[in-house]
Amino acid sequence: MNTIVTPVLALCAALALLHPAPADAQAGKVLRGKSLNEAALIDALAPPEPEERTRSIRVQPAGPSPYGNAPAAAVAKKPAAASVLITFETDSADISPSSKATLDVIGRALVSDRLAQMKFSIEGHADPRGGEEYNDRLSQSRADSVVAYLVDNYKIERDRLKPVGRGAHELLNPKNPAAPENRRVTIKTQVE
Repeated sequence: MNTIVTPVLALCAALALLHPAPADAQAGKVLRGKSLNEAALIDALAPPEPEERTRSIRVQPAGPSPYGNAPAAAVAKKPAAASVLITFETDSADISPSSKATLDVIGRALVSDRLAQMKFSIEGHADPRGGEEYNDRLSQSRADSVVAYLVDNYKIERDRLKPVGRGAHELLNPKNPAAPENRRVTIKTQVE
């Protein structure tokens, strides 16, 4: 290997350790099984705790922001999100008995102190089997079913949960389109 390439690769590896992948690069993980619990869901959906600072100065650019017309501090961050595996019967928006335990974890997390005042979009996803229009309607119906379950069983105010059907447009596992992780629900914190 070239004597210049080796130090460059080492530097890249060191930088990757110092600067982990952004949240959307990690969004490919689906919470399920032992990884799905209230604490993990709350951590995924809650905004980060503010850093405690002392004697700090924040310098803002005097000119226009590099992010368009908004000042740099006003640039919206990507919402916190968690993908959760909720299973449905084929061609159905009825929640399966095995998914109720998962929805119970979600319900308890959404009424926790850290999340109780926040709003969320509940996004239904489908695998690409079936036509585009059909998958769009099915994923919307599944998102509606999840919202109805959470409202009915956890008394969450309906205006805190916005159901959104994503169809088969955002596959988590494009190499295996029929994979169960492509039929999931994603919960996103709404940024106001």
